Amino acid sequence: MESFRGQGGIQMLLSAEQDAQQVISTARNKKMARLKQAKDEAEREVAQYRAHMEAQYQNKLSETNSGSYTQRLEDETKVKIQNLKESSERVSKDVVHMLLQYVASPRI
Repeated sequence: MESFRGQGGIQMLLSAEQDAQQVISTARNKKMARLKQAKDEAEREVAQYRAHMEAQYQNKLSETNSGSYTQRLEDETKVKIQNLKESSERVSKDVVHMLLQYVASPRI
């Protein structure tokens, strides 16, 4: 009779070991599923962030390339060109006079 009890104890241990194996396997599967879910969520967040940043970048580009920006640059350029023309007109006579004096003066 004792041999039956010993065998029953072994059977109980084997059954408990199988149950433990199933619990461990289930836990591993759940862990892997959760890791995959977390990875998918992270990839979605990265994609959303990237799309958001790309939209901001495109907005900045469109603002930079807009007609108002171009018009402002053209206006500033015209003003600077006009200032340079006026400045050169003011000093051109003096520069010509200085050059003529330098060329015409005797050198020793």
